[in-house]
Amino acid sequence: MNPDLNKLQPYPFEKLAELKAAVSPPSDKSHIALSIGEPKHLPPQFVLETLQDNLDKLANYPATKGMPELRHAISQWLERRFKLKPESLDPERHVLPVNGTREALFAFVQAIIDRQQKAPLVMCPNPFYQIYEGAALLAGAEPHFLNCQAENGYIPDFEQVEAELWERCQLLFICTPGNPTGAVMSSEQLQKLIKLADQYDFIIASDECYSELYFDEQNPPPGLLQACSEMGRNDYKRCVVFHSLSKRSNLPGLRSGFVAGDAEVMAQFLRYRTYHGCAMALPSQIASIAAWNDEEHVLLNRKAYQEKFSAVLEILDGKLDVKKPDAGFYLWPNVQGCDRDFAQRLFAEQHITVLPGQFLARDSQGINPGSGYIRMALVAPLDECIVAAERIVDFVSK
Repeated sequence: MNPDLNKLQPYPFEKLAELKAAVSPPSDKSHIALSIGEPKHLPPQFVLETLQDNLDKLANYPATKGMPELRHAISQWLERRFKLKPESLDPERHVLPVNGTREALFAFVQAIIDRQQKAPLVMCPNPFYQIYEGAALLAGAEPHFLNCQAENGYIPDFEQVEAELWERCQLLFICTPGNPTGAVMSSEQLQKLIKLADQYDFIIASDECYSELYFDEQNPPPGLLQACSEMGRNDYKRCVVFHSLSKRSNLPGLRSGFVAGDAEVMAQFLRYRTYHGCAMALPSQIASIAAWNDEEHVLLNRKAYQEKFSAVLEILDGKLDVKKPDAGFYLWPNVQGCDRDFAQRLFAEQHITVLPGQFLARDSQGINPGSGYIRMALVAPLDECIVAAERIVDFVSK
C-alpha cells in the first residue's frame, strides 16, 4: 500500500461520531444537525427537469474536457459574475468541468506537485478543508498551515511567511469566502498574493465554492480571476479557481463544478484527468448548463440564507460570542472554553450537532486556531434553525 496513506488523519466527522457516541441525547427533543455543510434548500425544479429530459444521453461516453456548450456557459458566467474583460476567458483553454470541487481539489494537487524538487510545500489556511492536507500528503508534499485568527480577520498573515517557505512552496490554497469562518479576501489582498506567486513561482488555487452566498447584493465577494483582470493580467498566469453548483444552486448530489484559470496549467490538468477517468455524465453537463445560465434561483437562495442568519443571530445576540460572517452559510462562535466539551454537552442536553473547531484545524505555531470555536452550518430549514438557536441559548444560560 501507499505508505503516505498512513499520514492521513481521521476526517472531522469521524472524530465527531466518536465524540457523540460517548453520550446519549434526550429522546424528547428532535435532532437538529448543524454540523455538515450540505445544502438543504430545494434544488431548482428546471434543473431537475432538464436532467430528467436528457437521461437518454447516458448511452454516450462523455468527453473529459466536457461539452463545448458547458464550457461556454461557465466562461460566460465567470465574465458576468467577476466583471472580467469580455472574451478574455477562452472556453477551449481556460475552463474544465469537474465532478464537484472535492474531487478536483484532490486531483489538482496530484497533477501540480513536482516530486523531484526538494521538500515541496503546499500552503493552506488553518482551519481548512481537509482535502487540501490529504491531497498534499498523497502527492508527496508537506502541508504548511497558515493560522486564521480573529486578530487577522480570519485571513492568513502572508507577510509573516518566511522567504525560505515561499521558495519551497509549489501550491498555495486559499478559500474565499472561507470555510469555516466566512472571511472574504479583498481584491487588494488577492493581488498581493499574485505578486508573491510571480516572485516565488508557485500556483494559487482559490477555492471559491461559497462565493455566491453573501449578504450585500451590491458587493459580492471578489474572486482571484477578478483580481487578475483588475491588474490587466488576462492570461491568469499562476491563478486557478474552483467553483461548484453544490452551494450556489443546492445541487450537491449533481457533483458538478469547474476549474478555470491559467491555460498552461489547465492543459496539463486535462492531460492528468484524461488518465484519471473522471468525465462528467452528459445529462449532468446539460443540467449544469441550465444552472449556470440562471441567476434568479441563486438570488432566492441567498435571500433564504439571509433570513436564517437574521433570525438566528437575533436570538443568539448577547448569549453567544458570535458575529455575522462576510459570506457563506456558517457561524463560527467562540464558546469561551473547550469546543469538544461544548459540542458533546450540547448534543447530550439539547440533541443538536455542531462541529468542534479544533477538528477543522491543526496545531501550528504553538496553537490550534480552531480550539474554542464551533462551526454551525445554517443549512436546516428556517424553523429548525430558530429552534436550534433557542435551545443553544437555553444551554449556555445553564
